[in-house]
Amino acid sequence: MRAATIITCGQPPVVVQRPAPPPGDGTVTVTVTAAPITPLDVLCASGTSYFGAPAVPYVPGVQGVGTLPDGTAVWFPTDAGMRAGDGSMAELATVPADTVVRLPAGADHRLVAALGLSAVAAWQALTWRGELLPGEQVLILGGGGVVGQAAIQLARIAGARRVVAACRSAAARERATRLGADAVVALHDTDDVPALARRLQEATDGPVDLVLDPLFGIPAAAALRTLRGGGRLVNLGSAAGEVAPLDSATLRSGSLRVLGYTNVELSTEERAATMQYLAGHASAGRLVVDHEPVPLDDVGAAWAAQAAGRAPTRMVVVP
Repeated sequence: MRAATIITCGQPPVVVQRPAPPPGDGTVTVTVTAAPITPLDVLCASGTSYFGAPAVPYVPGVQGVGTLPDGTAVWFPTDAGMRAGDGSMAELATVPADTVVRLPAGADHRLVAALGLSAVAAWQALTWRGELLPGEQVLILGGGGVVGQAAIQLARIAGARRVVAACRSAAARERATRLGADAVVALHDTDDVPALARRLQEATDGPVDLVLDPLFGIPAAAALRTLRGGGRLVNLGSAAGEVAPLDSATLRSGSLRVLGYTNVELSTEERAATMQYLAGHASAGRLVVDHEPVPLDDVGAAWAAQAAGRAPTRMVVVP
């Protein structure tokens, strides 16, 4: 079979011929139809992640969509780059049978792949970790990314009365508006905490109940100043910086809660139930995300763009 393969850590994958993955007890073989290139894939393949350097060569791809031998459409996760074994960026993948998630009839494979674990994180961070209630106001940082795009729509689905997004590029701000944000705030490299906090406060309709934060850094510190007393900020990434200048007075004066979230906390059953729920909304047209199909032969260039932060949208490899 043809497969994208990491030969050297830190370098984009190349397409080679590899043996088809052998079936085993408790596994199923999936004919892959779509596999997203995600920041986690790039991190794992860099050799510098907290998982340690992966054994090479290996097929990357921590998730994918495809069909079982009987034609059933499924989403599936893998441990590629985190543990020994191959991932989804190949014509075939063999995965544990109890991890595959059956998709609704007629589901758009590429859209479900693009949403994937990013949408799972957005939903769980909003509802489980963030305890979002109907009628609350939500601020989404990084509203142009896949997590942010999903969160804008999912906050609405969960009953938020107002959704404000903060985005860096003009294209991201247009995207957030198109997806239903009530107001959109520009993020700039030159922002300081007081200036950004003022812009965020001007865009919100009174104090914010919940901040969803895949950025951290200065945006997170500024967003804290928009929260009502007892408000929550849920962090699930650090795209703007590993350290945020949070001040004690803001935290204490509002009795604010700063919470962390990771998909690792979910059980296999919780992850599967969430994916089925999200795939249902996607199939009904209520949940979308910008994405671009990439032929398997072009995976190296798409991977390099993702690694350099130049990918304009979620790239989905199509074997």
